[in-house]
Amino acid sequence: MSESVRAGRPFHVRAWPVAIGVLRFAGVVITTFLGLLAVTFFIGRVIPVDPVLAVLGDRAPASAIERTREAMGLNLPIYQQFFIYVRQALAGDFGTSVLTTHPVMSDIARVFPATIELATLGTLIGTSLGIPLGVLAAVKRGTLLDQLVRIIGLIGYSVPIFWLGLLALLVFYAKLGWVAYPGRIGIAFEYSFTPITGLYLIDALWQGEWEVAVDVFRHIILPAALLGYFSMAYISRMTRSFMLNELGQEYIVAARAKGLSEARIIWFHALRNAAVPLVTVIALSYATLLEGSVLTETVFSWPGLGLYITNSLQNADMNAVLGGTIIIGSTFIGINLLSDLLYRTLDPRTRA
Repeated sequence: MSESVRAGRPFHVRAWPVAIGVLRFAGVVITTFLGLLAVTFFIGRVIPVDPVLAVLGDRAPASAIERTREAMGLNLPIYQQFFIYVRQALAGDFGTSVLTTHPVMSDIARVFPATIELATLGTLIGTSLGIPLGVLAAVKRGTLLDQLVRIIGLIGYSVPIFWLGLLALLVFYAKLGWVAYPGRIGIAFEYSFTPITGLYLIDALWQGEWEVAVDVFRHIILPAALLGYFSMAYISRMTRSFMLNELGQEYIVAARAKGLSEARIIWFHALRNAAVPLVTVIALSYATLLEGSVLTETVFSWPGLGLYITNSLQNADMNAVLGGTIIIGSTFIGINLLSDLLYRTLDPRTRA
């Protein structure tokens, strides 16, 4: 339909498809989030851990156990418990952590910035290495360079992350001394440094604390490089696939017939078109690092959300476990939807 005909239609007729799209998008978000809440709720009910005994202990009198069960609403029918659970979750109330005795939401607000900082730096490393390697592998398809990039990616998918983390600590910390010991900040700065946003590296640079920034960097670089390696393995493989598809298109043949340089064809034309689906790949890689850094945080004693959930699970602190799971799931949903919106914005062909 031409622009003149479309512009001549009444406003309510032109606005109707937009409204349908917005309602459909909102329906997807609400349904997905309710599904996440339903899964976490029923997991909390089927796990053989009594939340009342986790709070009071095994030797609590029966009267105290009954009063606490009523106060927590565990004596109500299951559908009423789920309604209360959804209402509290929407209000950001995930209960109190048995391990820390603090509200779970305040604990998550304290530890989640560490995970964001680690995953962000890992994604930056993986993207800055994965895209060029994927492009070169596609351009040099079938050569030794292509095989080498694919082998590096295969190792990234195959080697257990905890084993590679322990090996990296043995080599770069214990043997070479290039990085700092596990943790997020040195003992010398732990109590003297006051973070603002919870992102230590950015806060140290913003406040001009150069010694603190160097110390934080020496702590974060090894776990971030490890996550970046796994992110790079995924991004390079997808970049290679997208570039192979673009290099076989007719516009590439036409560009070569016009006499354009090979570098301009590859890095300006082909990569620009391949960058549209790469946005989704990078976003999903980032979300995966946010939710999948549990083992990395455990190996490197990184005080993030993954380590918080692990310690809570070991101590049967189900409020903290389920609260952290909801936050991670919500973050994954949000990033996934954002990447979908970016994809539709960058590629006009998907807007129909």
